[in-house]
Amino acid sequence: MSKWQIFKSGLFKNNPVFILYLGLCPVLATSTSIRDGFGMGVAATFVLLGSNVIVSAMRGVIPRKVRIPCFIVVIATFVTLVELFLAAYQPELSKSLGLFVPLIVVNCIILYRAESFASKNTVFSSFLDALGMGCGFTLALLLLAFIREGLGKGTLLGYELIPGFEPAVIMILPPGAFLTIGLLMGFFNWRKNRGKALKCD
Repeated sequence: MSKWQIFKSGLFKNNPVFILYLGLCPVLATSTSIRDGFGMGVAATFVLLGSNVIVSAMRGVIPRKVRIPCFIVVIATFVTLVELFLAAYQPELSKSLGLFVPLIVVNCIILYRAESFASKNTVFSSFLDALGMGCGFTLALLLLAFIREGLGKGTLLGYELIPGFEPAVIMILPPGAFLTIGLLMGFFNWRKNRGKALKCD
């Protein structure tokens, strides 16, 4: 697999949200606004990059029997850095994201990539994999947040879209999150299966 394909895989073919269905809890909880969605995406991407690079660099040193606890310690270190940075420089965003920042430690996307990719590949390939997965995760959050904030609040980044527009409040509530992500998952999987069918023809 080429370096470009490694990066691109996380964006489309193996998008962690719409194709692999990973990390859905923070996606549903933090996609009520574009600001929160982007903040969560960047935080998760930073942790992915840091943990993938360290795990790959130490893959020959970490004993196989204790690899998972070691991965979690590495991930927790980067999550702590993100949490402290947000608390110091972005207190409003930190308060808005709340518990979902420390919960990045157990985000299955990060542990999954550390175990399945970074522990078996070079540092540069692991960096590209993390960057692709992180960007794919962030784009998924932004797409969800764009729809939910626009329809549920009638705003984008806090600015009113259409004067007099009556927002559908359900879109920023849990039912709206499940409805939106379900429709988007259905669309992306339809496209994926359609592409496979066209290749077979």
